[in-house]
Amino acid sequence: MELIDFILHIDQYLQVFLQDYGVWVYAILFLIIFVETGLVVMPFLPGDSLLFATGMLAAQFPESLNVWLVMILMFIAAVLGDALNYTIGKDIGMRIINFKIFGKQPVTIDHINKTHTFYEKYGTKTIVIARFVPIVRTLAPFVAGIGRMDYKTFFSYNVIGGFVWVFGITLAGYFLGNIPLIKDNFSKVVLLIILISVLPIIYSVIKEKLSNKTKTLS
Repeated sequence: MELIDFILHIDQYLQVFLQDYGVWVYAILFLIIFVETGLVVMPFLPGDSLLFATGMLAAQFPESLNVWLVMILMFIAAVLGDALNYTIGKDIGMRIINFKIFGKQPVTIDHINKTHTFYEKYGTKTIVIARFVPIVRTLAPFVAGIGRMDYKTFFSYNVIGGFVWVFGITLAGYFLGNIPLIKDNFSKVVLLIILISVLPIIYSVIKEKLSNKTKTLS
């Protein structure tokens, strides 16, 4: 519940971080993005909403949070995170699936299978597209490592995806976050961002079920 509250009100939490930690907020944002993209067992950390909220706060407090500096740092964190996740997938692979946190399994075979479905549909472009899809964003580089995707190809898509994701969503927050309708209803905006982000997964699941149903009937 605390995690859900943090995600839905991340703008308020970031503002507190900014007031309490000052320049260290850059390191905090770097670390969150790096862990969310780099550790396959941490797919539940905020991503899109964090970037949007960061852009919004950078517009509100430009003297405390430089939008260009924070975007560059989060971009580096996103690229390094995916690179680490690829390496983990390549070196450890399926053995990490049984890893548990507080008795719960954060990464399941079902998650892996959904990510494989993404790869089947979008190929290597999954590394870019997955940046905008929660959970899949964390699992895609891990699965790429398991499948031993050519690293040069992976790295190219990693950089492109990281740039579009970080700069695109952060700048969206920077230019749109101070609109009263968005600013005053931020938790609803976060829910909308999450909904839009998971639409590709919902579409893939529905399409797969309809396809299986058609095969069964035929």
